[in-house]
Formats: sequence, C-alpha cells, structure tokens
Amino acid sequence: MSARFTDKVMVITGAAQGIGKRVAELAAAEGGRLLLVDIAEYVQGVAADLREQGAEAVAVQADLETWAGAEKVMTEAYQQFGRIDILINNVGGTIWAQPFEHYSPEQIAKEIQRSLFPTLWCCRAVLPYMLEQQGGVIVNVSSVATRGLMRVPYGAAKGGVNAMTVNLAYEYAPHNIRVNATAPGGTEAPPRLTPRNLSTQNDQEKAWYQTLVDQTKQNSFMQRYADLDEQAEPILFLASDAASFITGTVIPVAGGDLG
Repeated sequence: MSARFTDKVMVITGAAQGIGKRVAELAAAEGGRLLLVDIAEYVQGVAADLREQGAEAVAVQADLETWAGAEKVMTEAYQQFGRIDILINNVGGTIWAQPFEHYSPEQIAKEIQRSLFPTLWCCRAVLPYMLEQQGGVIVNVSSVATRGLMRVPYGAAKGGVNAMTVNLAYEYAPHNIRVNATAPGGTEAPPRLTPRNLSTQNDQEKAWYQTLVDQTKQNSFMQRYADLDEQAEPILFLASDAASFITGTVIPVAGGDLG
C-alpha cells in the first residue's frame, strides 16, 4: 500500500457518509492525519472507527452553510494539527428534483445555500492557514449536473463551484496553493443516514426524479453509475503530490459525461 498522505493534514467535509466517508477511509489508509466534518453526529462514529484502525482522525460537527461553521472547522484543524495541507470540499447535493417552474423561491435559495456556500465559506476560511505556510491543496466536489434535467438551482450552484475553482487556482498559484475539482456523475451509495429531503415523494415527484436518473445514465458513455471508490480515487489523486502540476481543472468523473 502506498502512503501518499503520510503526515499530511487533511480536512474532509461531508465525511459522515457517501463519497466523503470513502475519501476519509482511503486517506487514513495512506497515512493522512484527518479532521472529519459533518453536521450529522454520525461523523463521530466514522472518526472513531478510523482511530480503532490506527489512524489519526478527529471529528467536528459544524454547519458549513454558515461562515461561522467554516471558520470554526479551520480553527479546530489548526489547533489540533498546527497546519492544514489539504481541504476536500464535499458538502452539497440535490434536495429537490423537478422542473424549474415548480421550485419555490425558498427551495431555490436552499439549493444554492447547500451546494455553493459550504465550499465558498470553507475555501475562504482555509486560505489564511495555507497562505501562512505558503502551500496547500484544495479539491472541490462539483457535479456534471451543470448540464442536466430537473435540478436547475443545484446545477447553478455547482457551476459556481466550477468558477470558484478556476478563479482561486489562478489567484493563489503564486502562493503554491493548488485548487481543482472533480465533477461526479451518478454514484451508487448506501442509503443516506440523513436524507436531504424529508418529505414523502408523490407519484409526480418520483417520475421527475426518475427522469434525472435516466438522463444521468444516458449521458454517460458507460451507461451506469459509479461506485464510491471510482469517485474517491480521483479526488485523492488531485489531492496528492502526483498532481503537483495540475491546478484550475475540473475533471468529470462520470463515465464520459463531460457535464
């Protein structure tokens, strides 16, 4: 087993489940010193499991849709480890799937708040630490949904993540800070521990969601969803020194769908 992250301090957001949890597991196996972040208490169990396996892992619960939450996380990481080498911004996700005319103003605002602001706030909060040490890596998790059906506000938020990625990379390259993103397509994952949408879907909403699923598979050359490793490994590649001359890039990880 390689150890690409030996002694590297990595902050991973949205680490309680799904892609974020798998990134944490694989990074821990390669020597990473991890601060795992989620709003859900389940992140405590993820960190405890990794510590039982011999990894150095600390869990912090925070609402990253707020500046205060992001600032708290980076302060905690610095106090725990004395530096922050890598930030993986993984919070976000479609809440509703429906034609745009059916979104209420409140739903639109919530989609943007969930899938743009955690990345925006965390990038802003981590920069002082990376600037102080004159180096660091940020990997944002975007989406191929910037071109898709039934989730215009989510696509707009992820388009913002893409723009942020390139702008930050351009601005901070002189400080040895690399900023990249992956753009996942559909991904098979265990049922969510904390559902994004607590309402029960009616038949029309189920049909709209199925349209999203069908379009996602049809746009993929490989005509299928990814598994968690197929999403986590490209994130870790971009975070590693193997990608030392890659910055300002958004890599689609969607079986051929370019997003």
